[in-house]
Amino acid sequence: MADKMIKITLRKSLIGSLPKQRATAKALGLGKISSSTVRRDDGVTRGMIRVIEHLVSVEEA
Repeated sequence: MADKMIKITLRKSLIGSLPKQRATAKALGLGKISSSTVRRDDGVTRGMIRVIEHLVSVEEA
């Protein structure tokens, strides 16, 4: 069975964000604005997205 995938894109700058939020973005593989990554849609990834939900956009891949 194929896992569901989601595409995460950094839409806003990390300047002024909390250190925890910067670390979460880096852990997801996001560094610069408009950078994207495709991850498996699971609880861990959703939890990380929740920490930086105001900085990213999420869509199904």
